[in-house]
Amino acid sequence: MAIRMIVKEPDPVLREKAKHVPSITPNIQKLLRDMADTMYDARGVGLAAPQIGILKRAIVMDCGEEHGGLIELVNPEIVSTEGEQFGPEGCLSIPGLQGDVRRAEKVVVKGLNRNGETITIEGTELLARCILHEVDHLNGVLFTDLAEKVYRSEEQEDEE
Repeated sequence: MAIRMIVKEPDPVLREKAKHVPSITPNIQKLLRDMADTMYDARGVGLAAPQIGILKRAIVMDCGEEHGGLIELVNPEIVSTEGEQFGPEGCLSIPGLQGDVRRAEKVVVKGLNRNGETITIEGTELLARCILHEVDHLNGVLFTDLAEKVYRSEEQEDEE
């Protein structure tokens, strides 16, 4: 188990575009494991490689068993989006803040799994939000760029 340091805003790496992963190697598989360990340790539901300072197109998510448990995607591409949802988002790289973001209600994403096989995932509600949020990270976009309103998170207020 390897917990990596999560990069925080305003680190410039969060604004860079991640690079395509040419092939799934043992190092990429270790990266995915480390990302999942880091995400779980931080009690998050998603993490993109740039959030640990690595500019590779890799994301991990776990929105619960009802959404398929742990999902690992390399070189994810949004195939289609449908509908609309509006709600709060937070980010491990921007602790203490949340924002109300408009996202698609349903998304289809294609990418590679840890074995290099092409997979397609259809997500709705929380999983759709998470997929879009993490893919945004790969393009240097943060939820605060899209939020219609940004505010201190309740968790932060509870600690004060």
